[in-house]
Amino acid sequence: MLTDERRPAPAPPQPPAGPVPRRRRPWATVALFLSPALVLFAVLVLAPIAIAAYGSFFDWNGFGAPSNFVGLENFRRLLTDEVFAGDLRRALLLVVLSLGIQLPFSLALAMLLNQPLRGRRAYRMLFFTPYVLSEVVTAVLFTMIFSPNQGLANHITKLIGLGDLGATWLADPDTVMYSLFLVISWKYFGFHTILYLAGRQGIPQELHDAAAIDGAGPWQAFRRITLPLLGPTIRISVFLSILGTIQLFDMVWVLTGGGPIRSSETLAVTMFQEGFKRYHVGYASAISMAIFLISLTFGLLYQRFVLRRDLEGAITTIGDQR
Repeated sequence: MLTDERRPAPAPPQPPAGPVPRRRRPWATVALFLSPALVLFAVLVLAPIAIAAYGSFFDWNGFGAPSNFVGLENFRRLLTDEVFAGDLRRALLLVVLSLGIQLPFSLALAMLLNQPLRGRRAYRMLFFTPYVLSEVVTAVLFTMIFSPNQGLANHITKLIGLGDLGATWLADPDTVMYSLFLVISWKYFGFHTILYLAGRQGIPQELHDAAAIDGAGPWQAFRRITLPLLGPTIRISVFLSILGTIQLFDMVWVLTGGGPIRSSETLAVTMFQEGFKRYHVGYASAISMAIFLISLTFGLLYQRFVLRRDLEGAITTIGDQR
């Protein structure tokens, strides 16, 4: 009988008969999972942009295929159109009011709701409720509030001795944009408040406790600790607010229709008026391309110069995770 030292080594296992299945490459798996999203993105985003860009080079009423090629004439008209210039001025006004009033108010309210108040959960839900409503519902609601006869705004101005001042807020070209800003702020301040509140609760309380031990007051702690650490949240809030103002449409359309005498028109409202009311689809396509280019340029520049630190801090590599 052979001992263990003399026993022959077992034969190596033989490969199975037949073709060996090839291992699927990682890029094929990635392409398989991304393809539905890419198809939807191409159909719902890229295709409309391409169609609008193509139509902007024609004098087209929207019926049939565009045939009257005018080149850059629609864009030249855009640069000299006083209505379009007014849309840009009104958008800038809303941006300034939002950054100067709405967002600071939302930040202050978020700091208040972060305090140990009784019933603060109910307050959070109450303040966030307007954001849940659609813009159309909000516009209809404030149409009734600003109604010249039985509107709540008119009753309030009468009670405080200002007469029928509330009846003219949407009818006066000098006040319609400020009334519109009031509605926008009522609709969106809760969203920004919750955004700031979430950012504030992500700041470790130990930092404020250490500042209090060192003798820092509430204002010093807010200015030196809370505000810098809320920087990424504030920058995202500003980004969303500006983009939303540039693309504002349905609330303005239902509330004022762009009136009186086009004094509350936005870029999107002017595009809709030209395309679906006056059948200048080629010119409306040029306006849509202008909105797209303004939004894209702002987004790229904001990401490049403002969000750069935040994005770089969020990026990790495979080597960093080891």
